Amino acid sequence: MSSHGDDDIPSSLGAPARRALAGAGYTTLTQVASMTEQQLLRLHGMGPKAIRQLRAALAERDLTLADQET
Repeated sequence: MSSHGDDDIPSSLGAPARRALAGAGYTTLTQVASMTEQQLLRLHGMGPKAIRQLRAALAERDLTLADQET
């Protein structure tokens, strides 16, 4: 089990994606849940695999990404 908090970005997420989130000021899954998939994909280093991993981590905590922009 990880020594990190339950809301931390998963350490299993690829380093480029973790750096992208940190660089944008997102350090917790609750913060990530406020973003849409499109917003995440705009971050350099964030790709489809990272999105899938984040969605899974959010689902484990009964969280989801924000609704898509219209």
